[in-house]
Order: sequence, then structure tokens, then C-alpha cells
Amino acid sequence: MGVADIVIKFVLIVIIFAISLVIAMYSTYAERKIAAFFQDRVGPNRAGPWGILQPLADGGKMFLKEEIIPTNASPFLFIAGPSLAILTACIGSAVIPWGQQIIMGKYVIPLQVTDINVGILYIFGVVSLGVYGVMIGGWASNNKYSLLGAIRAASQNISYEISMGLSIIALLMVTGTLSLKEIAEQQHGWHWNVLYQPVGFLLFIICAFAETNRTPFDLPECETELVGGYHTEYSSMKLGFYLFAEYINMFISSAVMATLYWGGYNYPGMDWVLAHTGPVIGPLIGTAVMFAKVFLFIFFFMWVRWTIPRFRYDQLMDLGWKILIPLAIANIIVTGLWITFIK
Repeated sequence: MGVADIVIKFVLIVIIFAISLVIAMYSTYAERKIAAFFQDRVGPNRAGPWGILQPLADGGKMFLKEEIIPTNASPFLFIAGPSLAILTACIGSAVIPWGQQIIMGKYVIPLQVTDINVGILYIFGVVSLGVYGVMIGGWASNNKYSLLGAIRAASQNISYEISMGLSIIALLMVTGTLSLKEIAEQQHGWHWNVLYQPVGFLLFIICAFAETNRTPFDLPECETELVGGYHTEYSSMKLGFYLFAEYINMFISSAVMATLYWGGYNYPGMDWVLAHTGPVIGPLIGTAVMFAKVFLFIFFFMWVRWTIPRFRYDQLMDLGWKILIPLAIANIIVTGLWITFIK
């Protein structure tokens, strides 16, 4: 790898990191506006035109709040919890293909930080590490509500990762690869995996809600029972890191679902567009399509939050163990029979 390739990779990493943070910032604004629309309110409208500067005001407030570490808390782990949460949230985007490669003269710019042949396993590894940030923060706070939130988060993530993994097995049987880039390329035109794995996609998106602690599966931070759950004792940017991590996880989950099931950067008529727009504009159009799909999923996350009430914890666990796991196993069996006798 030459110096130019290293510079291109570094610039791509910085751009994706910046986009993740900006989307996380303005997801808070979008969530409040969508909630206001559903509840017949106005929403943020003071900071800038239509309240567009509200995320900047919220960020400034977070930075200026007093840093508090409870007397009996474990200081190192208390700081490590939110740090680990935001770190694992940000590194998940490294294997996601955001578009086809751009060719500018002698330079080839891949719109993917790295294409490893076990990209899906990487995503699952990052997801499984993310729960440690919640667990460490909840335990280190020395608060019974935080500890209960951490226990709930651990149980919930372990339970729903099984269903998510089983739903992915059926997808891998269809695609034959663990590389996200290859999976995206196989969905050229209208050959989207959601047409072959609708049940798998349904299972995956339900588990994505649970993995990102979004309503109706936000039991680890259930304010009606646990004050604020695992981040009850947090303030300032340590609390901000937890909140940012949730929105970045929602963004990355949406990107993964768009890539695995909804064609990623592919769209009908893509070959004709590439032939008439060239090796720079054409791939960028595909990237715009990819982000449009991601934003639709983010909107769906928010729509569900302000529509469906929160589950009880026993209902949450029953759904994971008694419904989703058997359904995922049945989906694997049906997919195997389809591949063997029909495909």
C-alpha cells in the first residue's frame, strides 16, 4: 500500500467518522420533530430557523455541564463505560460498503474502509463488545437502578444476538459469503435479499431494535422503573457519549440492514446511470441511494418509538426465546429445503 492509498484511507475514515457524528446529532433533532408531529406539537423551534441549531445547543449544554463522579463509584470504570460504548459504536462502520469505487485518473477510491472476508462476523463482534460499555457503566456507578439496567442490557443482548445470528445464517446460505461487499454486489438491480429472505429480515430488524435498546425494547434505561437505567449517575459528556452511542448504533444498524437485505448502494437502472454519468458521479449516486435507505430505516426506528408502548421485561424475554429463536430455526430449515430442491 502506497502513501497515496494510506492518505485516501485516512481521509475516508475521517469523513465516515464525521458523517456518523453529524447524523447522530441531527437524529436527536429529527426524533424530537417526528415525536412532535405524531403528538400534534411543534417541537424545537427556538435555536435557529425551524430549530435547526438545536443539536448544537444540546451539545454545548452537554460540554458545559458539571462533571460528577459519585463518591462510591469506581472512577476508572465509570469513565471507561461510556468511552467503550462510543468506541464500539464508531468502529462498526469500517466494513460497510457505502458505494462502488470512484476512479479519478490513476487513483482508485474505494468507498469502504476495509473489505474483510468475514465482515458480518466483525459486525457481530463489535455489537457484542458494545454491551460491555453499558454493563461496566451500570456496575461502576454503585447505584442499584444502574446495576439493574446493566443486568437487563446483558440479558437482552445475549438473548437477541442468538436470534440475530440465526437469521443471518439463513442469509449466508443464500449468498455464500461473509463479505459485506460481495453481498452488496450480488444484489445488483432488483436482486435484493429481502425478496429471498423476508422472514430473516423481519427477525433481523426486531433484533436490531433490541440490540440498540430502542423502544419497545428500551428496558435497560426504562425511566418508569429504573429512573434512567444504566446511565442514571452520568452527567456532562459521559452521558452524551451514551446517548450518542445509541444514535450511532441506530445509524450503523440501518446501514447493515440496507446492505444485507435491501441492496445497499444498488438500485434499478444502475448500469444505465453509470454508463451516462461516469466513474465519479455514478458511484456517488449509488452512495446517495444507500444513505436514502439508511435514513428510511432511521425514520422507521423513530416511528416505532412513538407508536408502540414499551414491553414488560418478561414479555421481552418470552419474545426472544419462545418466538424469535424457533422462528429463526424454522427459517433456516425452509431456506435449506428451498436451496436443495427449488433453487
